[in-house]
Amino acid sequence: MLNKMLACGKVYISESRNRAALECIEQAAKLFPEAAIANKFIDVTYNRVGYTVVSKLTPKSSQDSCPLKNAVFAIVKAALETIDFELHSGTHPRLGVVDHICFHPLAHTSLDQAAAIAKSLAADIGSKLKVPTFLYGAAEERGRLLDSVRRELGYFKPNSGGIEWCGGPKSKSLPLKPDAGPTQMCPAKGVIVIGATHWVANYNVPVFSTDIAAVRRISKRVSERGGGLPSVQAMGLSHSDGVTEVACNMLEPSKVGGDRVQLEVERLAKEEGLDVGKGYFTDLTPDKIIERYMKSSSF
Repeated sequence: MLNKMLACGKVYISESRNRAALECIEQAAKLFPEAAIANKFIDVTYNRVGYTVVSKLTPKSSQDSCPLKNAVFAIVKAALETIDFELHSGTHPRLGVVDHICFHPLAHTSLDQAAAIAKSLAADIGSKLKVPTFLYGAAEERGRLLDSVRRELGYFKPNSGGIEWCGGPKSKSLPLKPDAGPTQMCPAKGVIVIGATHWVANYNVPVFSTDIAAVRRISKRVSERGGGLPSVQAMGLSHSDGVTEVACNMLEPSKVGGDRVQLEVERLAKEEGLDVGKGYFTDLTPDKIIERYMKSSSF
């Protein structure tokens, strides 16, 4: 196994409450036994589910025969067929039924190989499923960042109450030209952003307050963009009764990890007079992901 090439795709879908839709999505992935869902994270309040799909690769296989790409494509197709984006509501930002897909290299796989899968998938989604698709990271020629694409598409703009989120562009005409697919959006499907990067960890810290403005101040100060921790991105999101979360992407978790984020959120929350709970990861570590794949697959 140590000599196997592995990669994974994290697929974030704007749905967690429709059990029938999730069952269809997971059944679609099973059509490709060489790939496996190694982790599933459901958040009912955010109305969002994240799947981590893993597969082995071979140096000579074409993208058309790549089990990882084909399994993720099947997930996307099933999601688009069973979920209506116009009916979606939740306290997490989103751009479409399938909000975001990111490919990461695992054992003995390069970032370029992960990027090739991302680009091939984007082309297929654009041409076969007719969904505007945007690339970022190593999959995009300029290395455009995920938050840059999201910002241009209106991802971070909340509704007037500041709790529920608009979910990106409301017009069928898009402010940014897609890398694949039509230039106009179907409101029932939205758009998809696909990228390839080294491993990104997601870490959420609960703050026991409904003061969304205060938690957003904390989030801004935690993030690199706001002068905080390097390689950390953060948002303040309403999560459940009496709880707001500082939701973080750690772009270099080996350098700035969950422990450091936790301490910084605690420090900043104390300045705001707020109490903080213990944070949690929404995915496993790469080693645990590989271990689960090994246990679930035959080699």
